Amino acid sequence: MEKWKFADPPNVAVFLDRGIITRGDWIAYVSHDDDDGSWQFHNSETGPVDEGDIMIVSLQNVVQRDESILALADLPEGWHAWRTSKSSPWQRARSRPVPSNDNE
Repeated sequence: MEKWKFADPPNVAVFLDRGIITRGDWIAYVSHDDDDGSWQFHNSETGPVDEGDIMIVSLQNVVQRDESILALADLPEGWHAWRTSKSSPWQRARSRPVPSNDNE
């Protein structure tokens, strides 16, 4: 494995779509959340993700499964990245802010 490039330590907990582990799906979408700095890794399936389909694993575990994730080590908080196939280059953009309801 290449040198560790993330500011977060290798053992930081991240959210991972279960299909990446159980079915060997490829990582198609990554978000680095603005509100808490957490990382999310999703497969290429579209639509909402069921809470039961999310696992918590270490960031190092994700990198060991797919070293192309190292290219996203400098992804700023509040940004996301995606690709159209496992061999496609990563594309990046600022994430849209999530509307908040101050009445809740």
